Formats: sequence, C-alpha cells, structure tokens
Amino acid sequence: MAQKKTRVVVAGGGTAGWLTAFSLVTRLGNVLDITLVESDQIGTVGVGEATIPTMCNFHQLMGINEQEFMAATNATFKLGIQFDNWANDGDSYIHSFGEIGQRSWMAEFHEFWMEAVANGQQDSLEDYCLELKAAKANKFATKIGNRPLNFAYHLDATAYAAYLRKKSEAAGVTRCEGKIQSVDTDPQSGNLTRLTLDTGIAIEGDVFIDCTGFRGLLIGEHLGVGYEDWSHWLAADRAIAIQTQSTEAPKPYTIATAHKAGWQWRIPLQSRVGNGIVYSSRYLSDEDALATLKQNLDGEMLTEPRYLKFKTGRREKAWHKNCIAVGLASGFLEPLESTSIHLVTTALIRLMKLFPFSNDHELLAEQYNRETQKEMETIRDFIILHYNLTKRTDSDFWDHYRTMDIPEPLAHRMAIFAQNGYVWPDDVALFRVDSWVQVMMGQGLMPAQHHGASRMLPTDGLKQQLSAFKQSVNNALGQLPAHADFIARYCPAGKQVK
Repeated sequence: MAQKKTRVVVAGGGTAGWLTAFSLVTRLGNVLDITLVESDQIGTVGVGEATIPTMCNFHQLMGINEQEFMAATNATFKLGIQFDNWANDGDSYIHSFGEIGQRSWMAEFHEFWMEAVANGQQDSLEDYCLELKAAKANKFATKIGNRPLNFAYHLDATAYAAYLRKKSEAAGVTRCEGKIQSVDTDPQSGNLTRLTLDTGIAIEGDVFIDCTGFRGLLIGEHLGVGYEDWSHWLAADRAIAIQTQSTEAPKPYTIATAHKAGWQWRIPLQSRVGNGIVYSSRYLSDEDALATLKQNLDGEMLTEPRYLKFKTGRREKAWHKNCIAVGLASGFLEPLESTSIHLVTTALIRLMKLFPFSNDHELLAEQYNRETQKEMETIRDFIILHYNLTKRTDSDFWDHYRTMDIPEPLAHRMAIFAQNGYVWPDDVALFRVDSWVQVMMGQGLMPAQHHGASRMLPTDGLKQQLSAFKQSVNNALGQLPAHADFIARYCPAGKQVK
C-alpha cells in the first residue's frame, strides 16, 4: 500500500510562493501533495530584480535551464554592484563577485598587494579581478575556456514568478484562486489545519508555508509570532520603484547611488531598466524622495511610481508549529546587496533538508530557526557596514549611520581589519573574504598593518608575480565579448529553448 503523501499548502504566490512550490515539487514531488493559494486581487512586491551568484547554483540544483529562464525573464548578467557616493560624495567602487588575485593559506592577496604598494608599485587592487575589470569594460561570458566567471542575474521578478508558476503547474502543483478568509488550528497541538477561501473552498494541509509577504498572515497574524525590529540599525523604511526605457546597452552590474537620505538602485534588463529609491521616512518625505528619484532617471518612465513600506528585521521564529515563513513573511533586509531571492532559496534548501515528515518536528524547527537567525544577522551586519563606514556629513541621515553603535561582531571585524588587515569569511559562507575587503577598502578603511608573509618574497620577485597575474587578467579580459553581444547570442528575451 502506497504511503500517504504529506499535504503542503503554500499561502501566497509571487517569487517566494512559486519558487517554493517549484522547488518542492521538483525535489520532493513524489512524497508531497502541493497546493498554492493566491488571489489575482492581491499584488506582489515584484521589485526584487537583482540577485547574487548563489542563484546560479540553486537553479542548477532545481534543473532550471539558464538560457530558457533568462529569455523568459528579460534577464541580463550581473558581475557585481557599483557603489557611488557612499564613502564621500563623488566616490565610486565596485563590489564584484570575482576572486581577487590568488589566495595564500597564511595571508590574503590584498596583503601582498599592500606590500607592493608600500614599495612604490602604482596600481589598484581591482586590476587583479577579472569580474571587476569585465564589469567596468561592459564585457561578459559565462566562462573563458575552462574558467567559469562568477556571476548572477538581473531579472523581471513578475515574469520570473510567472515562469515558475508555469513550470510548477506542469509538474503537478495545484493552484487555488481566492483570498484567505479564515485559518483553522487544532485545539490540542495549535498546528494549522485548514485555510478557507472567500470562494468557499477549504484546503486542508499537514505543512503550511507562509509566503504572504510583509503581512505574515499565517506566521504573524494567526500564530502570533513576533517580529524583531532592526530599524535602529537600518533606518530605511520606504522605497519607490519606477521602470524606465533603456537608453544604452545593459551594463553587467547593478548601480547603487547614495543620496542625502537614502540610495537609488539602477538595474538594467534587456529591454528596460528597473529604478528605485530606498529611504527613511524619519529623514525624507515621500514627495522629496520621489523628486530625487525622478531627477536621477535616464530614459522615459514606463510605469507610475510604486510605493513600498517595510520594517527591517526578522520573525522571532521563521518556523513555528507546522508553519514555515519564507520570503518577506520571515523578515526583510533592504536590497542593498541583492539578497532577497537568496534568502528564499536558502530557506528552501534548509526546509528540504529538515522537512517535517512526521509530527515530531520540534528539534527540526529549532535548528531551522537557529540557522535562519544566523543568516539574517550576518547579512544585516554586511549591509550596516556600507552605511557605517561613510564619511559623509551632509545630512542627519548619514550622521546617524556614521555615529551609531553597531553590532559587536561587526565592530570586531572592522577593528581587526583596520589594525592588522585580517579578514575572514562570514559565518554562513555567503560573503567571502574578497567581498569584505572590497567594501571596507572601497569605503576608505585601509589597514594600518598587514601580514609579514608578504615580505617573504624579494621586492622584485613580488612585483614580477603581481605583474604576471595582472597580465593574465588583461589577457582574459581581451577574450570577452561585449555583454550585450553575448546576451543577443545566448539568451535574447522571448527566445524559445528546445
């Protein structure tokens, strides 16, 4: 006799909902019965259009064809993020996804470069990173010979959700249209048992996944799980998004431009550009934020401004009883480092590893919540780093960030780097050594000292090795086509992949 399938109910669509449904049906479809509930009357956020390289790995795990996905979502490639005006007005640097130089087990590459600079060498750390140089030159390929590039995507989030919905339904996911009218729980266990829609349809389940966005209908409103507010560290609580016509070939990087009371994103897709401003209502009105955004747009507006309100923080528990919050329902970190979709994918991998196939899931939930908390706090601290390192004094907004107390782990990391140049990967293996180095040095935090291993080589020997590596980067750069040309051949929007 076949064992009964576990009934999974996904509440809410959008990117989080349909990515959840597709992932579960792809990897656990034989043992799960999956229903997704959404209403066409309820809009989704739909502005998470930039990603990080972990998405490439997730797509591979889920069997998503890269060319098909990119053609369906008007996508372009992303090699990093350019930060303008963050340390000072007029400054610019790129946080790229590539590896800088060649690592040593005892000391990092930036320390060898610092030794060469101390001995009179005139070059930049960015000269030793292919992805960074390619971004600045508007060049791209997925690989050169056997050497893959580290990249992510810019995509149309609404089209991405539609793409995932089509694949999910084809794989066996059932979609129910309607608004959730009521939620029932078991009086003994407190577990969720049934969702009743405004259409009168009742959907019973064993596991419920809350993808209802900021509202957190199941995890927050019904189960009463609290929310840990981080707005004292990350003051932004508003965003305005606008789409514009393209005025140039798409660049293979996101641009994040700091303003007096927030920052503006620019995300180039194949046929349009996504723009938005993130700001704090404590320091800027909606009207002034919109005026600032409009003053800095290239191209004709294609959409009316879309306003978003949010509170940075996390659910005290992402998994409570038999309900798991995924996406915005589990918490929110502003999109400065494009981690929103990443947090959905890591939540899904974690869930699939710890999936509750029985009622004895308390320990699984505890482990899930521990890992989720550590991940959120790590990304939070990396985002705070960008703000706190500013030298800007032109507004109360930047004064707040420059002078505020920061989490102890971040303060320790910054202090040891400033004193000795030592840096290490974060606790969840998301932001590598090179990421921390690029942001800290990019915003002017230069170490007073560096590791003595950089002096083991004679000065001329070190210079020759660095010169050879820089030349290898330039040689590889010369082999790359223009980003727009590669897209035109590889994944033009609307292309059908057989």
